[in-house]
Amino acid sequence: MNSQENTTSETTGLRPTKSNRKKFDLDLAYGQMHEDRVLDMLQGKKVEVKTERGMWTTTGNIAIEFESYGKPSGINATEADYWFHNLAIDDEVYCTLVFETKTLRQIVEKLDNHRIVKGGDNWASKMYLVNISKLFTTDTLKVYKQLSTEANDEENTTN
Repeated sequence: MNSQENTTSETTGLRPTKSNRKKFDLDLAYGQMHEDRVLDMLQGKKVEVKTERGMWTTTGNIAIEFESYGKPSGINATEADYWFHNLAIDDEVYCTLVFETKTLRQIVEKLDNHRIVKGGDNWASKMYLVNISKLFTTDTLKVYKQLSTEANDEENTTN
């Protein structure tokens, strides 16, 4: 067998065969729809970008500020459509968590095990301390689905 025989689309899976073309078309359309959603996040929308340094790597927690000097701040004051939360190791961004701000605000408020801590300049800020893995548990996903259902129900009653 020569090397070219191993590079056919059926062998590599890089191009769909007739038998899987329909699934490929559906997957492609789905992927393109979500690419458009990401583009939408970055064009004409307001974003809030926070970067978590150091501590998250040992504690597994992120801090989401909600009050400073007795006034709403951070998640409770932003007008951003999307909340980007960078997780950095040293000066390099390891990954970025992206949430619709409204959704993150509602989820954090409903989490049963977030802590409130003080920090920032003069220890005047209050922050939710949220375990990253807790954001992705089935309990949190149930909260998200409930919020999504409530939002859809509210939208249907106003239309």
